[in-house]
Amino acid sequence: MQKRASLENRKMTGLYGKKQKILVLSVSAGAGHVRAAEALKASSLKWFDDADVIHVDVMELVSKLFRNVYADSYIKIVEKHPALWGYLYDKTDQEKADSALSKVRAAIERLNTHKLRKLLQDVDPDHVICTHFLPAQLLSRKKRKGVFINPVWVVVTDFDVHGLWIHEYVDGYFAANEEVAWRMAGRGIIRDTIHVTGIPIMPVFGEKRERGACAAEFGLDPLKKTFLMMSGGAGIDGIEVLAEDLLKLPYDFQLIGLAGRNQELLKRLQETGKMHPGRLFPVPYTKVIERLMTASDVAITKPGGLTTSECLAVGLPMIVVSPIPGQEERNADFLLENGAALKACDAGALSYRVSLLLQEQDGSRN
Repeated sequence: MQKRASLENRKMTGLYGKKQKILVLSVSAGAGHVRAAEALKASSLKWFDDADVIHVDVMELVSKLFRNVYADSYIKIVEKHPALWGYLYDKTDQEKADSALSKVRAAIERLNTHKLRKLLQDVDPDHVICTHFLPAQLLSRKKRKGVFINPVWVVVTDFDVHGLWIHEYVDGYFAANEEVAWRMAGRGIIRDTIHVTGIPIMPVFGEKRERGACAAEFGLDPLKKTFLMMSGGAGIDGIEVLAEDLLKLPYDFQLIGLAGRNQELLKRLQETGKMHPGRLFPVPYTKVIERLMTASDVAITKPGGLTTSECLAVGLPMIVVSPIPGQEERNADFLLENGAALKACDAGALSYRVSLLLQEQDGSRN
């Protein structure tokens, strides 16, 4: 069973007393964990006057070598070797905390994150919230040794739970849904320390917007069927090939290609767009993705926890594309089971799904 922290089962009731200092720790291995942390900070600024929230990406506290190995290699593995990632996901989920591999990994992480100790001393937070398992692991060890005693909370950013998120000295967990909370309890976490809150997203996704105004911002026709194709904040390659296949379909629709921060991908989408004027709209990284979602009818996306939660909040149906083994497969299962998405395992399946949706649209107009 999970051990209780030194101050047993403490809640964040202090938020409503004196001004509390909250440190939110993320890891930029993919964009989701950072976005969840930013969402927590934005929400606290909107709803609480008595909280001082500081967000720090733990990758800013480590060496460039460790950052490259830990964060950048994650993107490369899931993009180029998804089967390997699936194996690692299952392997680490079953790994025991006292295994030789676990001890070696813990030692490497500890040696490369010594700046975290200074951060904790300088900030002296009343609470720490982790949106990634790495800082949760590090703080759990510190609490076990008694060198850090304040509450530590963990936000699980997928519709799944994995062994790397579960630690003995964590005070509480925030789960995406009731099933995840149930499974957490099955792993030995005390049930009343698990809070079902959903995955944190920016408050703006809950606001109402007018489709026509949002479409006009990007030169879109609000009356046309519009598909929003997303590649993730890092702009993972591949969507330009999918876009070319979709644009061969004999239907009148618009396709938004979101390239993220990938400038090469943006250029390829722009070249394709020149051959399909008024049909393909390439968009670089944007801070107003919620407006693009409002202007769209369906999102075509990888099933990351944050992106799919944002779509759910906006009410945007999804076609999830080629989920990687592990957390994305679990996210896709959740969406399919709840009728929020269709699944396309490859480019052909995506074209088929989109074709069916467009046929239904044409049929409804006859």
